[in-house]
Amino acid sequence: MIPFSPPKIYQEIIDEVVDTLKSGWITTGPKTKQLEKDLSAYCAVPKTLCVNSATFGMEMILRWFDVKEGDEVILPAYTYCSTANVVVHCGAKPVMVDCLDDFSINLEEVKKKVNSRTKAIIPVDIGGYPCDYDAIKKFIKSKEVKDLFKPEGENQTKLGRPLLMTDAAHSLGALYNGLKSGTQADVSVFSFHAVKNLTTGEGGAIAMNFPEPFEHDRIYQSLNIKSLHGQSKDALAKTGKGAWKYDVVEAGYKGNMTDILASLGLVELKRYDSETIPRRKEIFDQYTKAFENEAWAQLPTYKKEDRESSYHLYLLRIKGITEAQRDQIIQEIFDQEVSVNVHYRPLPLLTQYKNMGYKMENYPVAFNNYSREITLPVYYDLTDDQVETVCMAVKNAVKKIIE
Repeated sequence: MIPFSPPKIYQEIIDEVVDTLKSGWITTGPKTKQLEKDLSAYCAVPKTLCVNSATFGMEMILRWFDVKEGDEVILPAYTYCSTANVVVHCGAKPVMVDCLDDFSINLEEVKKKVNSRTKAIIPVDIGGYPCDYDAIKKFIKSKEVKDLFKPEGENQTKLGRPLLMTDAAHSLGALYNGLKSGTQADVSVFSFHAVKNLTTGEGGAIAMNFPEPFEHDRIYQSLNIKSLHGQSKDALAKTGKGAWKYDVVEAGYKGNMTDILASLGLVELKRYDSETIPRRKEIFDQYTKAFENEAWAQLPTYKKEDRESSYHLYLLRIKGITEAQRDQIIQEIFDQEVSVNVHYRPLPLLTQYKNMGYKMENYPVAFNNYSREITLPVYYDLTDDQVETVCMAVKNAVKKIIE
């Protein structure tokens, strides 16, 4: 069976983890702090905080921005549940909008939903392909939106408009106008989950790029405190002579990354642009070449003049089929010993959000994309022969079901 997305693990990573285990620092320590510095340099952002998941990172940012009951946060209906769950956790209302044909958030629909209760907008880089950030930023910074905005608290008053937070779980290394993902929004949150391009097993990072007069060192310190129970010093800060004494300044959370996890990221980030991204691009190009002449194939967009994907997910769509036919095709592919997936079931199809009153018929493009989508395996160790096997399995399955 060809797996869908096994993690990239090799001897240098294993050695780095062993080094951590022998170092005496297995929780948040020097390697986590080094990974934060390396990520800031890689993304060209002022400050990065590593956390235990992208989900936690997004929720902590919303709480830092004082998002609460009565507030609204706009996000696409086409995304993983975590994008909306964090809004619910804060007591706010997720306001869903439809997506475009390329899976990204539909800005024209966003414009219809913004009101005085809107505190944040969360675009999602589905599959690693960046949204149209120039257009989003032009709108969110417009006089129309600023005049609608009703700030509460220091951070909202200082920003003077809704927060722009990218769910960049898929897009580490993606490019927009030549700049790495992380610079396009006020804050971007990456995921290092096991199936991501760069994995730390579990984990994530908050890349900060706030405008003036925000002070990134101060924000970092505030978020670091929130991620460690509200404790004024982390474990590393308490290692100095007589530095044991600490305070708890707020009822914080437990969301820090550990040095064991950071070890994987430190090694892999060094090879990310030279090995990981190029190999994933090769696989994307192989799939495109294999399917570009098939009348039934709708190929994903992953590179344009102004943007380029991180090559995380290859989102193949089959033209003119129903959701049931798509599911049959997937079963036929699995029967040929090839693993595929679907990214994602739109939020209004999920029981949690159905019960909150969201209706799938209000998001027709999202459903159309989902109902015909099959995600093909993409990972560093996938061989050319295996790519060919995947392609044949897909072609055979489609032929059997719809031809």
